[in-house]
Amino acid sequence: MVRDGYYYGFVFLAVAVALGLLTGCWWLSIAPVLLAAFFLWFFRDPQRTIPAGPGLIVSPGDGLVTETVAIETPAGPRQRISIFLSVFNVHVNRSPIGGVLTGVRYQKGLYLNAMNPASAERNEQNIATVSGEGIEVTFKQIAGLLARRIVFNLKEGDAVERGQRVGLIKFGSRVDVLLPAEAILRVKVGDRVMGGASVLAAMPQGEAH
Repeated sequence: MVRDGYYYGFVFLAVAVALGLLTGCWWLSIAPVLLAAFFLWFFRDPQRTIPAGPGLIVSPGDGLVTETVAIETPAGPRQRISIFLSVFNVHVNRSPIGGVLTGVRYQKGLYLNAMNPASAERNEQNIATVSGEGIEVTFKQIAGLLARRIVFNLKEGDAVERGQRVGLIKFGSRVDVLLPAEAILRVKVGDRVMGGASVLAAMPQGEAH
């Protein structure tokens, strides 16, 4: 479990006990107990089996694939996969490939609904680029309508492994992954994916080293 879960959970449990002791009406404790249970469940951090093999790009988060599209960037053509994380999903984020963080940039912004395509550019977000295995992959942690805090635990220059935990987004949110144009997609719109465990795409043989 993420540390925040213990913090929120124990705070609401303490509130429940205090309400019961001070008022003698233990039914008043039901709401804070339910909130404590919710936060302990929300900040869960399950173990995942990370796929092995050259050129695999795994999902940085749990959720629903809402878009797969070819885009143009200053660095050239890319493919973008967007994944929506509801409050019911695990919100721990993982690195899509192994390598070195060649860029980490936090961007202040709005809190549009994460299902809105405009949120990809206008919302609060953290943008991380990993270079390794002969390719470069960028992923964005994008705040949603309810999210108010993005956590990223590493810094530029740090080494990461495929599927390694790198941070989380609190409550509803979105992650975008920018892949090489030649990557072969393994998912489609409507698929549900798991962070670190689901393969989003694979590089053609001979493209990734």
